[in-house]
Amino acid sequence: MTSPLKAPKALIFDMDGVLVDSEPLHKRAKQMAFQEAGIHFPEQTYDNYKGRPDATMFHEVLAGKSVDDIAELLHRKHQHFEKIEHELQPIPGAVEFVKWAAARYRLALATSATPRNRAAALQSLGIADCFESLVDTARFERPKPDPEIFQVAMQDLKLNAAECWIIEDSLPGVRAGKAAGCITVGITTTFDPASLCAAGADLIVKSFGELRTVLENV
Repeated sequence: MTSPLKAPKALIFDMDGVLVDSEPLHKRAKQMAFQEAGIHFPEQTYDNYKGRPDATMFHEVLAGKSVDDIAELLHRKHQHFEKIEHELQPIPGAVEFVKWAAARYRLALATSATPRNRAAALQSLGIADCFESLVDTARFERPKPDPEIFQVAMQDLKLNAAECWIIEDSLPGVRAGKAAGCITVGITTTFDPASLCAAGADLIVKSFGELRTVLENV
């Protein structure tokens, strides 16, 4: 912890990497789309875009290609992901934690996933009804680390930043949470503690069990 913690009224969750272990599937889908087009990137390229929207990656790594070509590759990536998304697994303890938290706090989801992928993931987890606010790519314009996505969630909840904790796994997500003015929890499902700390996380946990213990003692 970097500062004393105040008990929240609401918890705002990221989805990919926080509730579902989707990063490996997204990476595979991207690789399949690029390989079909005869494009190959080193592993580091994919790692550099963890926690960032597909559109951001595709427009940056495919700079120089036409808008139509980029749109087609994005479409192919989404098709590949939908074919393998049945392999999605929840982050250990995530479903149990959300159900526990829903009885004690107001909950929001703020994800860079598309509306279709957001709905499919929550349905597979069986926790869609736990959230008062659902924010996906249909409801914001500026991707993380811009705080807009979290600001939309707080507007839905009619709460201010001091009343909300954000749970994130990615570095852009942590930076967005801090830019929104919220206590930001970094969970070490995607990045190591040192990286999350450097991004500004107020609290770093290795599991949802650890986070529950913190909340029960705040």
